[in-house]
Amino acid sequence: MDIIKQAEAFELKPLTFKNTSERIEASREVKSLILSVNEIYKTNNDPELMDLMKRLTVIKQKIEKRLKGRPLQA
Repeated sequence: MDIIKQAEAFELKPLTFKNTSERIEASREVKSLILSVNEIYKTNNDPELMDLMKRLTVIKQKIEKRLKGRPLQA
């Protein structure tokens, strides 16, 4: 259950990333955490794990939105 503690720690960590490489690393880290929690969820179907994955997914979406930036206007 160390993965669950890592995921909860990532969730509580402030989301201040100074540059693009830090955002990319954070996005990859949260993706691996989501996939790891999903493997645990497959075995026991705990609804708390599903909620954790949903919260991590929201964080991941925010990071990726910031990575993509604003679209250029024509």
